[in-house]
Amino acid sequence: MISPQEIMQVGRTQKPYGIKGEINILFINAEYAELDSEYYFLIIENIPVPFFIEDFTFSTDVVARVKFEEINDEKDASNYTNLDVYMPREMAKEIESNDASSWSYFIGYKVVGADGKMIGIINSIDESTINTLFILHNGEKEILIPATEDFITAIDEEEKIIKMNLPEGLLEE
Repeated sequence: MISPQEIMQVGRTQKPYGIKGEINILFINAEYAELDSEYYFLIIENIPVPFFIEDFTFSTDVVARVKFEEINDEKDASNYTNLDVYMPREMAKEIESNDASSWSYFIGYKVVGADGKMIGIINSIDESTINTLFILHNGEKEILIPATEDFITAIDEEEKIIKMNLPEGLLEE
């Protein structure tokens, strides 16, 4: 079974298209849509489940109609609407390294402070405002940290750790 750290979100399913079981996928950016993949993962009951692609047709640069194997009609397809779409992190790695504005690559990374203590694990990214935020979880606690290169002192891709030197008081409640 694949772990959540090995995949990254690239889009979200939308409504079914037509009667043959096709589903519209809205991709986070056009580069993800252009990656040639044999399958995507959909998260079902918190488990990444692979769905193999039978046919793929672009609607726009960020929307595609996808026909998955074993989904053969509109009724089946409607069971898979509004689900996050993931792909193996390794497939998207090249795009992420070329796209400094995309922070989603770091979902699943541990964040440690300058003192070496773990702050939390990046669970998601909030890009709804001009200041992008890492949303970390540490047990039951949710922590928001600005996603900025100014605070990052080191990144260990092998161990999936980001070391950050955060301003004093940022983590205080």
